[in-house]
Amino acid sequence: MRKITKLLIANRGEIALRIHRAAHEMGIKTVAVHSTADADAMHVRLADETVCIGPPPATDSYLNIPNIISAAEIVHADAIHPGYGFLSENAQFAEIVELHNLIWVGPKPEHIRVMGDKVEAKRTAARLGLPLVPGSPGPLETVEEAHAVAKEIGYPVLIKAASGGGGRGMKVVPSEDQLESLMMQAASEAKAAFGDDTVYMEKYLGDPRHIEFQVFGDGEGSAIHLGERDCSIQRRHQKVIEEAPSPVISAEQRAEMGGIVARAMADMGYRGAGTIEFLYEDGQFYFIEMNTRLQVEHPVTEMISGIDLVREQIRVAQGEGLSCRQEDIRLHGHAIECRINAEDPQTFAPSPGLVKNYVAPGGMHVRVDSGLYAGYRVPPYYDSMIGKLIVYGTTRERCIMRLKRALEEFVVEGMKTTIPLHQRVIQDEAFQSGDYTIKWLERWLEDQRN
Repeated sequence: MRKITKLLIANRGEIALRIHRAAHEMGIKTVAVHSTADADAMHVRLADETVCIGPPPATDSYLNIPNIISAAEIVHADAIHPGYGFLSENAQFAEIVELHNLIWVGPKPEHIRVMGDKVEAKRTAARLGLPLVPGSPGPLETVEEAHAVAKEIGYPVLIKAASGGGGRGMKVVPSEDQLESLMMQAASEAKAAFGDDTVYMEKYLGDPRHIEFQVFGDGEGSAIHLGERDCSIQRRHQKVIEEAPSPVISAEQRAEMGGIVARAMADMGYRGAGTIEFLYEDGQFYFIEMNTRLQVEHPVTEMISGIDLVREQIRVAQGEGLSCRQEDIRLHGHAIECRINAEDPQTFAPSPGLVKNYVAPGGMHVRVDSGLYAGYRVPPYYDSMIGKLIVYGTTRERCIMRLKRALEEFVVEGMKTTIPLHQRVIQDEAFQSGDYTIKWLERWLEDQRN
């Protein structure tokens, strides 16, 4: 076991602040690396030490591996936590960190690499016994092969990039006559976005939900699950609202599928936090991908489980193992997270700028993960998410009522935010009943415009 005494946080914004807080509660000193645009960021102000690693563009700073490693060596850090996004799922970065005798607070590099390749991830998932969406056994090499697979599984089909995500390199093919052109478009998009034009095919599910299971492994053959999250409220494949547990998953389904994913991670020898993502339709789960990192929506799991996932990541990274067994875990109540973005709530155009006034909601079971403060200028160079509002209730109904109240209290002046959007969504009957799918929000937005 190698104790971490100084942790470098290779990220920015609310997740950097989240990691800093967990580390400080464990008596660990923190180092904030930052671009010149983030010199006044909250996590930079609170960290024990800071190192500027480059100019505003992420490629020159938060994605600059040599600069991050140099920063770690300058301050004599013991470990690096990548957060989410940026380099968090970069297997090469994880390997370089470990080659420099630094502790990588994350999964083993080989698992990041395997699960980062969507085709290899499907093969691995099949070997581990996870249920798959019908599709091509591997990358599509030719148009003729694509036609054969599509004929076997039936239209509509989905062409997906083997690398990356976020909806890029993804095309729905409704019929045979459009297959070739849409396959070429998907490959071209994938090449431009990820530098890899490899694509594969899946059966296109009509109107599923997006259900994901939080898993945790000790890297030594033990693993647990912490239940599921429902992330079906999405726009353009980007999650907007997440909740735990899902309104449609029974205790029996949770125990069964949770047991399957935990055993799969144990068999794999997985280390640290991970998320197994499924599409769920007509009572069936279909594996789509695994994220080998902490998720943006991890707080809803923390709220219903009482387990600090970042603390758990650090424990496992320094060889302490898991703090609990599966039989010790008790999930209670309900939690919902709203992602607050600096965007126009009607057009979704980015709206960075000066925060003239900031008042975070409070009260029992209300949590705000954000680096905002009055006088802070939100830079235009990065993702538009500026905070997360997470609310807990003993029941889903009470949780929604508390969320409604918290959104009313939330004040961010000086820019447009998506707070008004969340206020409208949670008032809708479909949301309140839990009767929604991954297509619901976009249909709802279209109805609002008409």
